[in-house]
Amino acid sequence: MTSPEHRLSPQHRTRIKMCGFTREADVLAACATGADAIGFVLYPPSPRSVSIERAAELARLLPAFVQPVLLFVNDTPERIAAACAVVPGAVLQFHGDESPEFCEAMTQRTGRPHLKAARIPLSEVADFDLLEFAHLHHQAQALLLDAHVDGYGGGGKTFHWSLLPPNVNAHLVLSGGLTPANVADGIRALRSRGLSLAVDVSSGIEAGKGLKDADKMRQFVQAVRTADHDFPL
Repeated sequence: MTSPEHRLSPQHRTRIKMCGFTREADVLAACATGADAIGFVLYPPSPRSVSIERAAELARLLPAFVQPVLLFVNDTPERIAAACAVVPGAVLQFHGDESPEFCEAMTQRTGRPHLKAARIPLSEVADFDLLEFAHLHHQAQALLLDAHVDGYGGGGKTFHWSLLPPNVNAHLVLSGGLTPANVADGIRALRSRGLSLAVDVSSGIEAGKGLKDADKMRQFVQAVRTADHDFPL
């Protein structure tokens, strides 16, 4: 029997980033489930943080075509460049208050594309102008839509998806409180609002902070693939 994923045209396949890895076994399990990208948090205050050296060790486990992503929060150019030097092919994810000029300068310096997190208020999405943010960060490979929480992400909170503008001139990555139970609703709400849609999950696939659960990872991927089949463009 053909699986839902095999019946999809390429533009209907929602890409999946899983983030906040600290253990080898979890990285291998995520790749086995079908994750497209694996994120490593290089923000020391985070409970999911790893050192640059540890990120490099874990990234070496990734098979071909699974991309490492390095998450920074208001970090220094020197540390960002140092991480890129030991994690080949990584995408940069800027999750703090980095300016468009800083993000682009780091892309130019490292030769790596970047994602920029848009930290969207939990209460009134109308207070955040995503269209203006997309315009300012037009050189980002994609905008990662995350809930504005203390600690710069990873709080397991969702924002009001339905209140986002209908036409955003950017590739979008939905993040913030996604789980196997709600990711299909998020895909349905946002799939047509940007140039493309991917999803990013961290706390929703965990047994504890930085400790992933293989069953939750499998359930998450299956929920995304089912949504791709049930809610095509």
